Amino acid sequence: MQSQDVAPRPRPASAAAPGPVVDIEQAEAALVEHYPRLVRLAYLVLPPSLGRNRRVLTAHALTQRTLPRGRASGDTSVLPAQKTAAGGRDGDPGYAYVRLRVLRTALEAGRPLTFRAWPTRAQLPPLLPQVWGLRLFPRSGGADELALDQRLSALSAPARAAFVLRGLERMADADVRRVLAAAGEEDPAAALAEADAVGTAEGADALLTSAEFDPCSLQARPTDLMRRRQHIKAGIAAAAAVAVCGALLGMPGDGWGPDGAAAPPYARNPAAQAALDPGKLTLVPAGAWESSARTDFSVWPARGALTGDKGLLRRALAVWARPGGSVQVSATPGTPSGAPPGPPQLLYAGEVDQSRVVLLYDGLRIARYAEAKDGGTRGAALDFARVDGASGADADAVVLGRTDGNVRYLTAPWVRTAAVRDLLKSAAGAPGATGTPGASGTSGATVLARSADGVTEPFASPALQTGECRSWNVLELTDRSGTRLTTDLGELTPARLTSGRPGRTGDASAADWAPLACSLADARGQGVRSVNSWRYARQPLPDGSGTAEWLCTRADTWRGGGPRVLAQFHAPGQRYGAVAAKAENASACGAKDPHVLAGVLWKSVEGDWYLLAAGGKETASIRATGGVSGAARSNLLAVRAEQGAQAVLKGTLDSGREISGLR
Repeated sequence: MQSQDVAPRPRPASAAAPGPVVDIEQAEAALVEHYPRLVRLAYLVLPPSLGRNRRVLTAHALTQRTLPRGRASGDTSVLPAQKTAAGGRDGDPGYAYVRLRVLRTALEAGRPLTFRAWPTRAQLPPLLPQVWGLRLFPRSGGADELALDQRLSALSAPARAAFVLRGLERMADADVRRVLAAAGEEDPAAALAEADAVGTAEGADALLTSAEFDPCSLQARPTDLMRRRQHIKAGIAAAAAVAVCGALLGMPGDGWGPDGAAAPPYARNPAAQAALDPGKLTLVPAGAWESSARTDFSVWPARGALTGDKGLLRRALAVWARPGGSVQVSATPGTPSGAPPGPPQLLYAGEVDQSRVVLLYDGLRIARYAEAKDGGTRGAALDFARVDGASGADADAVVLGRTDGNVRYLTAPWVRTAAVRDLLKSAAGAPGATGTPGASGTSGATVLARSADGVTEPFASPALQTGECRSWNVLELTDRSGTRLTTDLGELTPARLTSGRPGRTGDASAADWAPLACSLADARGQGVRSVNSWRYARQPLPDGSGTAEWLCTRADTWRGGGPRVLAQFHAPGQRYGAVAAKAENASACGAKDPHVLAGVLWKSVEGDWYLLAAGGKETASIRATGGVSGAARSNLLAVRAEQGAQAVLKGTLDSGREISGLR
């Protein structure tokens, strides 16, 4: 359960006390207990010019190097000890010691390098920790956090440290001066004055403890996949392989050879050889889908201007069978990435933006091979997506490429029109209506231009956006059976959006998903096949201010396992729903178990707190225990509660079966 309102905590007074000699066990205990807070302190003090990824890694590295080398620290600096009723770190000399060490090294890391002195260890990029191929950064906050981050970036490192010690550690100015002096700053008073110039720290403690500045709760995104440099050892090995095997793999005038970025051959059996032969690819005629009883990838025709380029097709097949070390390989969860069992089907071969792209299908997976258009294969990429059992709406489109935050699709031959719609700005009209080409229609959708091969023009992809959710584009595809909404969740195939009671779902409208669009970010990169939304309950609010809606969204995957379920509470007057509970690998809200129970702490207009809970129509009773006690002989529960209370929910269905609250 989540609370929708949090009152600010009072700011305690502080007093100063001399710091004693700290032994290594005491310092280690303080470091382990308060590690997230110490890393947050380092992250906030480090200069924003380092970039969010390096700030995260540097903050962890500096914090992990704070332990004394010997049995005792020997540091007799005067360290203020805050005296509060909370206990814990306040007054702990071990915490005061490691906090000073973190602050000192973070300030050193922000000093510019000079030719007159050797750089300190803190000024150099951290050797450990390292995460190869990923950029890590905290989750984005709201407008208040962004404004505070901009204010902090305008300060010098000592002033930033003074601001953070006031707001995060809630220290008095006298104590801040002593800590900054102990950390080696020559003019702590000037640092405090500079911090005062951009605003006080009053009320900043709630923002400084938000997810925006939490380097222990991170998001991961890939680095530049096409330009990522290879390790020196891999480059030397590749050069040696070319030199030794050039006579076998190379051809006169073609330094890359017929197999491009593929590894050396390792199998010579007939099936493996047939899978590498571009002449044996399955090519479906253009009109086969019109007379076929099936509407899936098996009746997609081979399209694109390069379907006759045998060299490109051979490289794509060879890389699929044995990708070399320079190939960037990715696969959705649960998707095997091995060689095809035999000659696959060719779906597309052509130029897309700055790449040559080949789409292949083997009955279980779609494989996308991409290489640079200028002829180099060093940055080749190979992506896999599982599509077994796809038919109809599941086989309407495949991603051809993503560039500069945009996505481009190849649509099925039976798709008549394609449009893009921003769910956060969409009118609540029928999904079938679209505007005129190149402009928004009355329904809020914009028609996408397509080539003769069915390739759409690019549009902004929600799978690539970071920061605050300000828009969410969906692809709207229309054929003779109707109009469907799909969305890019970072896979080769878009996820279908549906709505309705589990087991009786249908195609969703933009109105169904408008208040839920941003919650789709939770399902990115999970191999999602479809996401269903279901309004399972309506609850009159206890203060008479209106009726709230309870909604459940379930993201089902191609592999069957790993579904993600969210229960959301939508109060009247709110544009978006608030996530009340979430679960993974849960049966709730699914076709096999269409039952759900969730609760949320809600604050009324008068300032009273309530525990609100709701289940589906088959829920006969609900009871709450723990921090809140109450029961109701219906599918709705409203009980007075205290702010921050925790409760355990149990429900009983009409059949007598008990269910637990989603969590």
